Amino acid sequence: MYEKFLSYFTDFIFVNDRPQKADVIFLPGNGFPQMAERAAALWKEGYAPRILPSGKYSVLEEKFAGVQAGADRYGGDYETEWEFLRAVLMKNGVPEKVILQENRATYTYENAIFSRQVLDELGIKVRRGIICCKEHHARRCLLYYQLLFPEAELLVCPADTGINRNNWMTSGEGIDQVLGELERCGGQFHKILRDI
Repeated sequence: MYEKFLSYFTDFIFVNDRPQKADVIFLPGNGFPQMAERAAALWKEGYAPRILPSGKYSVLEEKFAGVQAGADRYGGDYETEWEFLRAVLMKNGVPEKVILQENRATYTYENAIFSRQVLDELGIKVRRGIICCKEHHARRCLLYYQLLFPEAELLVCPADTGINRNNWMTSGEGIDQVLGELERCGGQFHKILRDI
């Protein structure tokens, strides 16, 4: 019975789609380079013509929390998550001209809200989008972005930052992160659903 519960949690949180041609790659803000590296690889493979990193800094920190991995390659003085993600993309071969800018968001729902505003202002219609996020952040990202892009097909192509569908239940940090995502998927949607 215990394994069945783990399976339910795992299948809900960890969304992983096969990439397909899309109009844009969404990159919610963070200080980990793996998601931007994945986005760069997908761009180089021709899956989308542009990438939209999003993020100012965490609403909890009120400043960019710093590079969380790969500081030897990506270290620097960044004021926003967007600046950091742009640097990672460019160091991985993405030209600056295809990187869009959203540097106001301070949490995941704002990443989706402000990304929609940027694309609307540029007149870019999204029929299909790819979201590159942490593996354990996949469901919540998908829910938020789908709310803001209801007309689009959204695919999640996450990056492994150490907590994944196969190992999350083997460490205290993994358990806290994944069950925290379950709580946020419920807790943060109370107001959103009432406002819809």
